[in-house]
Amino acid sequence: MPYKKLLLPLVMLLITTVHCVQAQKNQKLEYKFGKILPQDFLINASGIDSAASAIKLFDIGNCYFEISPISKSFVYVYERHIRYKILNKNGYNYANYSIGLHKSNSESKEVLEFMSAATYNMVDGVMTTSKIDKDSKFTEEVNKNTVFKKFTLPNVKEGSIIEYKYKIKSDFIFNLPGWSFQSEIPTLWSEYTVTIPEYFDYKFNRSGYYDIAHPVHEKVNASYVTNVQSSATRDRYVAQDMPALKEEPFISNLDDYRPSIDFELRSTNFPGQFFNDYTGSWPKIVHAILDEDNFGGYLNKGNYAKNNLKTILSLENDSLKNAKRIYKYIKDNLKWNQNYHYYSTETNPKAIFEKKTGNSADLNLALINFLREAKFNAYPVLISTRSNGKHPGYPVISKFDNVIAAVEIGGNVYFLDATAKDMPFGMIHYENLNHEGFLINVNDKSGGWISTETSFGDESMHVYQLTLDKENKLKGTLTNYFNGYAGLTARNAYRNAINEEDYLKNLKKSKNGLELHNFKILNLDSLDERFIESMDVEIEDHVEEAGNLVYFSPLLYEQTKENPLKHEERIFPVDFAHPIMENCRVVIMIPDDYEIDKLPKGGIFKLPENVGSFTISYQTEGKALLIKSIVNINKSTYSPEEYFDLKELFAAIVEKQAEKIVLKKKI
Repeated sequence: MPYKKLLLPLVMLLITTVHCVQAQKNQKLEYKFGKILPQDFLINASGIDSAASAIKLFDIGNCYFEISPISKSFVYVYERHIRYKILNKNGYNYANYSIGLHKSNSESKEVLEFMSAATYNMVDGVMTTSKIDKDSKFTEEVNKNTVFKKFTLPNVKEGSIIEYKYKIKSDFIFNLPGWSFQSEIPTLWSEYTVTIPEYFDYKFNRSGYYDIAHPVHEKVNASYVTNVQSSATRDRYVAQDMPALKEEPFISNLDDYRPSIDFELRSTNFPGQFFNDYTGSWPKIVHAILDEDNFGGYLNKGNYAKNNLKTILSLENDSLKNAKRIYKYIKDNLKWNQNYHYYSTETNPKAIFEKKTGNSADLNLALINFLREAKFNAYPVLISTRSNGKHPGYPVISKFDNVIAAVEIGGNVYFLDATAKDMPFGMIHYENLNHEGFLINVNDKSGGWISTETSFGDESMHVYQLTLDKENKLKGTLTNYFNGYAGLTARNAYRNAINEEDYLKNLKKSKNGLELHNFKILNLDSLDERFIESMDVEIEDHVEEAGNLVYFSPLLYEQTKENPLKHEERIFPVDFAHPIMENCRVVIMIPDDYEIDKLPKGGIFKLPENVGSFTISYQTEGKALLIKSIVNINKSTYSPEEYFDLKELFAAIVEKQAEKIVLKKKI
């Protein structure tokens, strides 16, 4: 949304005072820059988090409004004061800090008005203070609209206390600074106060898994101009004793679960001026984006597509086949530049084909453009990628960062993504597997949320045909079958290697004791088929000998050695992004002079409602051992309530796959 300055009459003079109508009712933290108490140095991680590298003693923010004496318009002032206790060397990185400042193409900008920082150490019972010097401050210009003010605190040691305090003034009042109450280290006190003049109405959005208590809400008197009395609202949010927010396996984006708040301007209502409504709605967003030259305009320029479709489309009246031909044409002729966006960099697909490269919108909007010109019902779907985090759900386009395609064929909806050469028709990039997207109907200018759950899984099968020789080596063949996302990963690894020799070197590096020969692949370019690797193998160091006994774990390189779910409980969903199927079949011929001494018991382990399972079996046929292991993760996401059962399933996988077969030499 373009920035508009909110002006007051020029005759008004700047006075900014705020008077509380009522006293604060809840606890307040007493703090002052540089006022460090001796007992602060005694704070440690005992009873808090033994793994913590630092503790955030407090993080206090304050946002309020005043009137710029230059522009005579409202600006907001953002003040922040942070104090840390450094526990060990891993916490030294908190001595490096950066403050982002933005400016628009107009006159709007953010200014760092004040910054102070210091390090405190206790030496022989006496506190020393080390202030930041000029050489430790520098400015990094990211682009014409963004700079970072960076600094590094001196003399930081284990046990140091460090603090920063700064103030920013900003014209960007459409979005006030948000606040996060939890970080990667324990936080003893996090507080944010926002004072908003009566002329502004902001929407408050809350996110995260911890429930931050409702703010202390006050009505306050405020005087922003001489002899004019007005009012404001003051909201104070406090969170105490927040645990560290730690990375766990199978999380889409940790920030999705970080307790935080943000503010979005809904309306302004100044005396003597019209009421201005800035509230977004999905219909408004749909119309606005379709009116953009780099989105709707791009989709509607079909001459280039029309001219090329003559050589792309098959003469057969097969819609699916023709859609696949268009999809392949886009992937073969355009290369993704690794940048995500929902706006194209050009206003015409022809310009993208001339450059032969572009961002995700350049490619996927071109794909939609071609499909529409071929008379398919094709639609853009706005996505917030996994790295970007889940879209909050309320009408705001800036929370998206990507666009993919959807096409209707034969009663089915296929999601398409032209950013990766090796993705088969109907597969979208892993980053787009964030559960839902916003589909825009270009024809009637409507839109709505649609599930983007994928029918593709991560499917792998490993087939070993081996013979145990007298030197305790396993010799034979290995065939790997990869499908779905496993196929995409395997094809990417093969293509990204310098050559086949380099690929095999990397393959052997991850498989101890493996020697391989006669390596072959099938279906590298047949994306609808399984990608297959076959090879002759010789495996050493996997069979142990003790007297007349030999031991080995038959799952070899496919054994799951560690449970990825380690915590006793979990408050976040377990998000695999897609289903997973791992199948391993091992046949081992044992020497004539050996017999089976111990064969592990097989087992079947199932989650409730069959949302996951693990099966392992052992059979013998003469001198042949047949081992099968099948792991099925049938859902992309499991709730915290399902966590314990899922963890137990992985525990069973680790335990059973580690069991050894024991052979005994005949006497």
